Amino acid sequence: MPWTRQTKPDGFEQPVPWEPKSPTRAAQIQAQNRRREYLVRNATYFDSLEHELADPVLYERLVKRFQTPAEREAEGKAKGYGRTLEAALERGESKVSGVPQASKPAANDEEATDIALDRSWAHPATDKVHGQQQWRDFLEDRFVHGKDEDFDYSAIDVNEEFDTLARKDAEDAWFDDEEPGWVEDVGAPNTEKAADKRNGETGVQDY
Repeated sequence: MPWTRQTKPDGFEQPVPWEPKSPTRAAQIQAQNRRREYLVRNATYFDSLEHELADPVLYERLVKRFQTPAEREAEGKAKGYGRTLEAALERGESKVSGVPQASKPAANDEEATDIALDRSWAHPATDKVHGQQQWRDFLEDRFVHGKDEDFDYSAIDVNEEFDTLARKDAEDAWFDDEEPGWVEDVGAPNTEKAADKRNGETGVQDY
């Protein structure tokens, strides 16, 4: 169950569950969290040159414009003539239509709200590193929302192994909800001895 935090009258925070979501929405969130965890474990996903076709115009604006002539040549050789031409044609079509692929509306209101939270790639890139990070953000958002049509999500969406975030939230909630207390000595002969230890007495006689 997803948790949030609520401040108690004593000033401490206590985990409380979110308002229950519809089964469909809960399943969607679970799948998206599993996809995020997959990307954490498989960062090489972002290295594929095929991703340029996801939005050639955006790729040109965030990545290609910062490349040196040598880098462009090397990338072109790696992609091959066919892929390079395909990206160029799609880039031209997008520019003519005036609607980049990354700007297409989301399938539903909930998805649109999620995407609108942080569209870092919609802002101009300041340099090469910034542009690459924005492109990575775009690819992550696209993957999490199931937009990579060439990827088989079924093996991830039903795999509980990727529930790392959910397990961590549950563990944090359990520990946060535990009240601190003293652990008594096992087999202590009397309660006075344990009480003395709590009061800071060492039990060593002073001479």
